[in-house]
Amino acid sequence: MPETTSRRGLLFGAAAAVTAGGLLTACTSNEPSDKDDSSKAADQPAADDKPGKQVTIGFAGPQADHGWLNAINENAKERAKKYSDVTLEATEGSNDTAAQIGQVETLINKKVDVLVVLPADGKALTQVGLKAMRAGIPVVNLDRIFNTPQAYRCWVGGDNYGMGLSAGNYIGEKLKDKKNAKVIELAGIDNLELTKQRTQGFDDALKNYPNIEKVARQAADFTVESGQAKMAQLLQAQKSFDAMWNHDDDQGVGALRAIKQAGRDGFLMVGGAGALSAMQAIQAGDSVLRATVLYPPTMAASAIDLARALGQGKGISGMAEFEIPAHVTLFSAVVDKDNVDKYLPTGFK
Repeated sequence: MPETTSRRGLLFGAAAAVTAGGLLTACTSNEPSDKDDSSKAADQPAADDKPGKQVTIGFAGPQADHGWLNAINENAKERAKKYSDVTLEATEGSNDTAAQIGQVETLINKKVDVLVVLPADGKALTQVGLKAMRAGIPVVNLDRIFNTPQAYRCWVGGDNYGMGLSAGNYIGEKLKDKKNAKVIELAGIDNLELTKQRTQGFDDALKNYPNIEKVARQAADFTVESGQAKMAQLLQAQKSFDAMWNHDDDQGVGALRAIKQAGRDGFLMVGGAGALSAMQAIQAGDSVLRATVLYPPTMAASAIDLARALGQGKGISGMAEFEIPAHVTLFSAVVDKDNVDKYLPTGFK
């Protein structure tokens, strides 16, 4: 579940589950059939790259004060440019709830066709989401969720529990043959629900590996500085361990500094979010960082795809339904040396 409170940045980490890319037609045949009407579902318009009805999309994103948040804004803008039938009305972005409410209200007054909103605070912006929906403007709620489904037509975002699950399973498979294996965890901000979900997913995955014990956990603040300080504390307290999971690649930059300064190795590290720097380190193979779990900012590009489909009254590629889904939860893929080349273009700075 996405975080609903304002903060410096959310993490990410999986490939987008739904895009309006290559057209796939479900349930079709080369031969006509008049047995029933069920095959008519395959005849609906599907969102693809062919120009269609002109759509104006209003985009209210966050203030770009974190690498992932900046990537959200860039993904939305770059995706919109790919469509000749899309006009993007983008706000400056704000993490101040009052300012963002005003920005969304301005877009409503401009009578945009569809809204894409990543709220600074999902709870605080619920009312303006409801206002848009009541004005006949469908809302694509991006990542930080509104308090009620009535405030959006579609939600698309990442899977925090899934991040922890993927990280735990990856580490578990690497250590499954090692007796009395020890792991540690460098978490995010502890009072955030997303941090709790990531830890829960990690712990649940480790239950499948009785030979592994989590011996330490330290919470950081999603910054390079906090990552370095908290990692130094972990290294001092734990003289040996076999693996660690770090919730965020930004704080992971600091964690790697602390590891290098301490001259420590002999364990594997899994990051979280999918920063470009993390992927480059994985590709180089010259540090303890062996993988990162995605929470992909490409979700913003998918939100533009979904908004375009809504504005044009279409479904989406690869699905037989006439309407786009109500919820799209992205998969938390693990990026390691075997697939890093594929995911490298999605890494954020």
